[in-house]
Amino acid sequence: MKNYFTYILASQKNGTLYIGVTNDLLKRTKEHKNKKGSVFTKKYSVNKLVYYEECGDINAAIQREKQLKNWKRTWKIKLIDEFNPEWKDLYLRLMGVDPGSSPG
Repeated sequence: MKNYFTYILASQKNGTLYIGVTNDLLKRTKEHKNKKGSVFTKKYSVNKLVYYEECGDINAAIQREKQLKNWKRTWKIKLIDEFNPEWKDLYLRLMGVDPGSSPG
């Protein structure tokens, strides 16, 4: 069974945000970092993984993505702050490198 993820990328702390869905969070984040993720993330240098959540199926992940995209910016910032207070790049954690204190 595949896992699906809803994720948020940022250009920097409190910077430009991007919300997406994937079934391979490591691969997709790497694509964003290599400027192959999307036109938006490439244009605005949004490639720092600051939040993600695992969903049981693709429909749940897409539903959550749509929900987050409709949230006010302040709500998104609060969600990230609670999950990842220092806005560390969680890509390092996915790579098996400890980026410091763990969020959550």
